[in-house]
Amino acid sequence: MALNKERRIGWHAVLLLLSDESEGELERLRQLDWIGCKGKVGSMEAHKVVAAIETAAKKNGIIQPDLYRESHALYHAIMEALHGVTRGQVQLGSVHRTVGLTFAVLRGNPYENAQEGDWIAVSLYGTIGAPVKGSEHEAIGLGVNHI
Repeated sequence: MALNKERRIGWHAVLLLLSDESEGELERLRQLDWIGCKGKVGSMEAHKVVAAIETAAKKNGIIQPDLYRESHALYHAIMEALHGVTRGQVQLGSVHRTVGLTFAVLRGNPYENAQEGDWIAVSLYGTIGAPVKGSEHEAIGLGVNHI
C-alpha cells in the first residue's frame, strides 16, 4: 500500500502548475492514467476562486458534476490549497486582499494498487496582497484529497 515515489500526485500537481510546457506535462501524466487541467483566476472574493477551479475541473472532465463525492473532494482540496496561499485565513476582499493565481487540478491514483482509487490535487501559485499594484507578494498552496 506504499505511496509510489513516481506517483506523488501533489508533487506532480505543483510541477504542472509551474511548467512552461503544460501540454507536454499533461500528456506525460495521461500515461499514468491521470487527467488534469490548468487555468488562471484573480479575485478579491474566495468564492470566485473556488468557482473558477470547480468550473475548470468540470469542463475538463476531471470530476463528474452529478457525483457529490467528487465535488466534495475537489472542494476540500481547493480549500486546503487556499489555506496555503492565504496563510490560514481564507479571507480576501473583507480584509482588503486580492489574489492573482494560476491553478492546476490533477486527478489520478497515486498508489500501485488500483483498488486504492483516485485522489485529487489542487495547486495554486501567484500573488496576494492589497488591491494596489505593487502591494502584493508571491504565494503557493497545495491541497490533496481522496475521492
